[in-house]
Amino acid sequence: MTAETQPALDPEALRADFPILDQEVHGHKLVYLDSGATSQKPLAVLEAMDGYYRHDNANVHRGIYALSERATADYEGSRAKVARLIGVADPREIIWTRNATEAINLVAYTWGRRHIGRGDVIVLTEMEHHANLVPWQILAQEKDADLEFIPITDDGILRQDVFDVLLRLKPKLVAFTHVSNMLGTINPVVEMTRKAHEAGALVLIDGAQAVPHIPVNVAEIGADFYTFSGHKVMAPTGSGVLWGRRALLEAMPPFMGGGDMIREVHLRRSEWNEIPWKFEAGTPDISAAIGLGAAADYMMGLGMSRVQDHEQELVRYALDVLPREVPGIEIYGPAAPEARGGVVAFNLPGIHPHDVAQVLDRFGVAIRAGHHCTMPLHERLDLSATARASFGVYTTTKDIDALAAALQQVQKLFG
Repeated sequence: MTAETQPALDPEALRADFPILDQEVHGHKLVYLDSGATSQKPLAVLEAMDGYYRHDNANVHRGIYALSERATADYEGSRAKVARLIGVADPREIIWTRNATEAINLVAYTWGRRHIGRGDVIVLTEMEHHANLVPWQILAQEKDADLEFIPITDDGILRQDVFDVLLRLKPKLVAFTHVSNMLGTINPVVEMTRKAHEAGALVLIDGAQAVPHIPVNVAEIGADFYTFSGHKVMAPTGSGVLWGRRALLEAMPPFMGGGDMIREVHLRRSEWNEIPWKFEAGTPDISAAIGLGAAADYMMGLGMSRVQDHEQELVRYALDVLPREVPGIEIYGPAAPEARGGVVAFNLPGIHPHDVAQVLDRFGVAIRAGHHCTMPLHERLDLSATARASFGVYTTTKDIDALAAALQQVQKLFG
């Protein structure tokens, strides 16, 4: 069955897979609209992790007995599943990390320290999550390098004309988000990667808000590094991924030293293991990796094109209902639903987002409030904070109706 002939996702039916959603908060049915911060976990993931601890709990790679061999097979099998999810042909190019933040830091501290020098240019964007900004600030300060930034338009679109100008500086690296975690903007990653490569730069993409919501194929994108966090893709916290081109990974020094990342150790020297294990020092979070593999299976079973279609329908619905039902609401980001991931950031004039979120919680509605780890982006938009509703496969239009009704109560409360 092709993506075109598959039926649309049925979020009401899928909710049965997520036991946490079957509860009340302050006497109201839980309406979870914070999937951009962390997604809820389906039974398939919970059972995979529980099964490891109940039946196969042993260290990986090191035991020649049944439990260890089964644990190792599941652990490495998850690597292959994640590779398939994002279109990677060689699973050994998948490096396990704790999250996207650690993955980006790994590149900054290994590839960056070796290749970035005084006066070199790194190009970022104004919409980056702190995880794809602070590591490059640290590196630039250490190496006396220069950071340049692609600005955004007022409706949250990257200025490609300015990007073209910045590429004339011959940057060593261009790093940008695939999907903005605050604005929802889906960036033209294929075109931006092509232009960066033509200018001689390597490309790192933060896919933390892309992999859970839209089809991702790193081979088609053509980037050099791609990162994402497991806990946003219905997997456990403490799981994440760095994908890198094999030649780059093999040339990079280790990130940490210790067990499992070595081939031989002598008193005064060591030889490193092959990738991916060269970057995976010590006993890993085995159950988290197994859970991430189960989440990858679950997502591939849903079909990522169907997931994207479902969430864009939710965005379209929200962009219609919220301004109509909540007078005066200010919504940020691209106006076209097809230009967005499943994120809607907003404010109610005169009411602080923290107050909005606190009152919404009394009605069982969970959203995010604050700067969403994008303080420079908020400064660019002259905002101290925003409220953010973000969607998942289990989100329904009824959830958005509940949000609108609760926001009306917020407005009544604050006059």
